[in-house]
Amino acid sequence: MGKKLTIKELMAQKEQLKNKKTETVDLYVDCLDAEITVVIPTASLILEAQSQGEVNKTRADYYLIFNSVKEPNLKDAELQNAYGCVEPLDIVENIFLPGEVSAIAGAIMDLAGYGTSVSKVGKEIKN
Repeated sequence: MGKKLTIKELMAQKEQLKNKKTETVDLYVDCLDAEITVVIPTASLILEAQSQGEVNKTRADYYLIFNSVKEPNLKDAELQNAYGCVEPLDIVENIFLPGEVSAIAGAIMDLAGYGTSVSKVGKEIKN
């Protein structure tokens, strides 16, 4: 088990924790044979994506990817026109394979800490 976190240690980690929330990560995508750059989503973006997925879970994944991928810029109008997108989120479906959409969305959620586990620390009972 780990050690007990103190306020002093948490204060010392302030900048590191703050910077972690804005870091970007490169993900390799097989169908593109290239990397994309994603940013860790905010809690509000995740909630927006979840609301998009109330009717269709795939739409939630599209929304999350569309708003988290920073490079290439999926919001670029020229890119969307080249792919004949009727609405902006269509670009996600046009570029990525269905399984990759799910994998990319999962990787983005992991970056936001949703794949992280915590363990309950129990105390030993002494007789």
